[in-house]
Amino acid sequence: MAVPDYQSVMLPLLRFTAARGGEVSTAEAVEALAKEFRLTDDDLREMLPSGIQPRFFNRVGWAATYMKKAGLLEATRRGHFRITPRGEDLLKKRPPAINVKLLQQYPEFLEFQQLKGTRRGKSSSEGSDDASTGTPSERLEAAYQDLGDALADELLAKLKGSSAAFFERLVVDLLVKMGYGGSRADAGRAVGRSGDRGIDGIIKEDRLGLDAVYIQAKRWADNPVASSDVMQFAGALQRRKADKGVFITASTFTKDAQKCADEMGSKIVLIDGEQLTDLMIEHDVGVSTVALYPVKRIDADYFDEGE
Repeated sequence: MAVPDYQSVMLPLLRFTAARGGEVSTAEAVEALAKEFRLTDDDLREMLPSGIQPRFFNRVGWAATYMKKAGLLEATRRGHFRITPRGEDLLKKRPPAINVKLLQQYPEFLEFQQLKGTRRGKSSSEGSDDASTGTPSERLEAAYQDLGDALADELLAKLKGSSAAFFERLVVDLLVKMGYGGSRADAGRAVGRSGDRGIDGIIKEDRLGLDAVYIQAKRWADNPVASSDVMQFAGALQRRKADKGVFITASTFTKDAQKCADEMGSKIVLIDGEQLTDLMIEHDVGVSTVALYPVKRIDADYFDEGE
């Protein structure tokens, strides 16, 4: 089954903690609840978009956090918690589920929600927590991805509207930022000067210039790159006795073009418009940072009193 949302995790987590009758670690809870929800290995390997934490582990952690704010659980030490008398009383009432709406009956949880609303300048009655199946971490990462997708779309439109000469310079700038070519000046002199049909430039593979990577840059807006274009590039590489080439376009590649590149003796990497914009964003080519929002957490070592 799919990874359950964090609100669906709350009641099973409270029941598991009560059954243990003492201190429980988040890792123990994750293992037990994974069996209860019959999650597969693939489910447990599913990561947050950032790749820093498994999605199910994150959701169990946030379920515990919300129930701590409501006084149903209490922290004992880092990564450990236990059920409170309030939590035991709630279980005796046999609730069909525990969710944000139910937690709002507790003043401490309402205070927690109101504090969040005050800090971001919005009313806590928006109801976003009730409707959302994602944890705050997931919503933050999803918003970050949405911004990245919008930026990539804008970048791609800019690329398709640029001149062929500008596009070739951009390709070199990107490859240099990625660690190829040694210096921008060395790489720049290679573009458009090979005199070989099917090759737009040559760039050093590393700063020592031990090997060369041949470049083909096609700033096509709409037409996909066909297999004939890839074959022409491969032929140019063979005439040069070269075995490494990068074919970059602002458009896309046909399936036949991709198959052609895979079957060639020379190693040809195809980069389409979508991949190109992702690399530009990753290596800060044509984009700039306008704001940073650090995400902080408690430094447990700082508060360690050597117990």
